[in-house]
Amino acid sequence: MTQTERLIVFTRYPQPGKAKTRLIPALGAVGAAALQRQMTEHTLRQVAEWVDRSVQSNPLQSVEIWFAGTDAPDLDRQRMQDWLGSQWAYRSQPSGDLGERMAQAFRSAFAAGMERVVIIGTDCPGIDANLLAQAFQLLQEHDVVLGPATDGGYYLIGLSRFTTDLFTGIAWSTAEVLHQTVAIATQKGLDIAALNPLTDIDRPEDLPVWEAVCHPSPVLSVIIPVLNEANTIQTVLRNLRLNAVGQSESIEVIVVDGGSQDDTIPLAQASGATVISGETGRANQMNAGAAIATGRVLLFLHADTYLPPGFVSLIQQTLNQPQVVAGAFELRIDGSEPGLRWVERGVNWRSKHCQLPYGDQAIFLTANTFHQLGEFPILPIMEDFIFIRRLQKLGKIAIVPAPVTTSARRWQKLGILQTTLINQLAIVAYFSGISPERIARWYRRSEK
Repeated sequence: MTQTERLIVFTRYPQPGKAKTRLIPALGAVGAAALQRQMTEHTLRQVAEWVDRSVQSNPLQSVEIWFAGTDAPDLDRQRMQDWLGSQWAYRSQPSGDLGERMAQAFRSAFAAGMERVVIIGTDCPGIDANLLAQAFQLLQEHDVVLGPATDGGYYLIGLSRFTTDLFTGIAWSTAEVLHQTVAIATQKGLDIAALNPLTDIDRPEDLPVWEAVCHPSPVLSVIIPVLNEANTIQTVLRNLRLNAVGQSESIEVIVVDGGSQDDTIPLAQASGATVISGETGRANQMNAGAAIATGRVLLFLHADTYLPPGFVSLIQQTLNQPQVVAGAFELRIDGSEPGLRWVERGVNWRSKHCQLPYGDQAIFLTANTFHQLGEFPILPIMEDFIFIRRLQKLGKIAIVPAPVTTSARRWQKLGILQTTLINQLAIVAYFSGISPERIARWYRRSEK
């Protein structure tokens, strides 16, 4: 079969004095070169995982390492192979600025018959197998995919068709790289997709990001409040373990029961979750779960909601972004009614542009931030809305561009239009000064 996708990795041999030169004042020439070596090896471990996962689902992929070195490329190629192994194809980077070198790499790949090509460097430890898979998936529907770097550049660029203009007239190594690239792509009528922003390790102030990778965060605590969820709880827990994608060992799952009269508790225990009982009420239950959680990060999940593949890495990447204090996922509703698609669009627009996700979008944040904020307010309704409003005062609430899938049962019970109107009226009532207790009584009457 003919290969159609290629990943190109730009790196260089870790020679002291020539590798990671901007870090030499902080690490010394030898230390900076050692960091170059470690980051390259880290990146290729993620690449190898991506390749291993893709063998069965998409065997039409190839990887090339384009290296920078001296004027003796044959010697450098041998040194690279001795260092990183013979499983990779190696090519020497041509002369010219970064744009000229990337243009040549893309040109070569498309000339070889590739349909989708992605270039990454080795300076961004946040790149993992899930992100690479996401980039190639996006290229099936978009012309360009970009991974924005927090310094104004990009850590990944992918193309489904070659465009030389994207690499000319760019002020490389400045904070204008991403902006200028997007402007050119837009002018050319190219369809652009964006990944989550990540941080490159270029300057001494970036080193804590690398330290966080070297010393992984403790477990993620998933807290699920339940009340008579025997029909869904085992499926939700099975999905959670499966979509942790090799990281289920680092997760603890805490199910907090609010007085179920069915088999919710034994079914959750049989699925390996820690089960505790709490006072009835979602706020009480979530706070009780957080009180015993050992994870650095807390994820609050509804009992009828399914997480996307690779959610652990997506959460870590999101919380590593500057100024981000919490996050949630986009929403997908498990139903075929056309009206549900409009609900999804409205929810995702509100979440992204107003930073107002709700509880069914799986809110996550660090345990420190949660306790600093004072936990969920003990209210009969809108505890997630008020909690998010408090979070907004601390920083940014990011929305992961991957959806959780939640049950359509709430919309099917009363009808899509009526359910949406009730939810919006509850918010209007809250801003009008009506107490949450009174809103809750009205809300319950409307559901009968």
